[in-house]
Amino acid sequence: MIKLPKTNLVVHPLCLGGNGFGWTADAEESQQVLDAYAGYGGNFIDTADMYSEWAPGHIGGESETIIGNWMKSRRNRAQMVIASKVCKLSTRAGLSRKNIVAACEDSLDRLQTDYIDLYYAHAEDPGTPIEETLHAFNDLIEAGKVRFIASSNFSVGAMQSALDTSFNHKQAAFVGVQNNYNLLFRSEYENGMRETVASNGLAIMPYFGLARGFLSGKYRRGVSVESKRANGAAEYQNERGWKTLEVIDEIAARHKVSVAAVALAWLRAQPTVSTPIASARTVQQLAEIMQQVTLVPSEIGALSEVTG
Repeated sequence: MIKLPKTNLVVHPLCLGGNGFGWTADAEESQQVLDAYAGYGGNFIDTADMYSEWAPGHIGGESETIIGNWMKSRRNRAQMVIASKVCKLSTRAGLSRKNIVAACEDSLDRLQTDYIDLYYAHAEDPGTPIEETLHAFNDLIEAGKVRFIASSNFSVGAMQSALDTSFNHKQAAFVGVQNNYNLLFRSEYENGMRETVASNGLAIMPYFGLARGFLSGKYRRGVSVESKRANGAAEYQNERGWKTLEVIDEIAARHKVSVAAVALAWLRAQPTVSTPIASARTVQQLAEIMQQVTLVPSEIGALSEVTG
């Protein structure tokens, strides 16, 4: 288990992404995955109010509702660390004080809980002063409705500005970031944000840890994959992507673990990473991402070199 910096949250080394709950996995399938994750000792679940508004016929909140129903039926809320987000749901857009307070209440209702362990600002909101946003978050923490706050998809400048504002106003500050970061998508995080995270002693919980599923092992040269997520993985189906898989395959065979386990192990080996986020549609997929492996320096170096 891992203690997230600047918090008292102790979490599993794999944060289970909930973006597929109610979308790629229906309610029953999602609960099976959640049961299996808890069975492995998993306790860290990531969701957002806007999951999965993008799907036809959905309005957002589907993922939170499934997680809430699951925790109520299993009576395990106290054992779980729940992360959710505010800003990107079309009916609760932005980071104004009014919206944050209303969105938090909505999420609490769907999750059937009195508090959210880690509440993210899901994106920057140029239309709202950061002072207003952070004041709203601070009030939620003081009210006991949120335990800790963090940012997602913030630029380096916006993140540092938020940290400075919290310090100057003596208010609760972001304890971490959730940005897109994986073996095949490195430059955005490594060119600035990594230094900001390190210098401020923060956590990063990278999303798309498996490069939109490309590093799950099911994508191969000349193979057509039937998946609702397949279009997202298309950008990695190039020579760089295939060469990366070749290196991962060798390491996975050596350790007798899944391709996904190696990709996630590389992320965990990065000094600033606390725990990567990955999702699973089925219990079988979950088993692959739950495998733990420690890479030796030469393996970490080989993966970094092929994707650098």
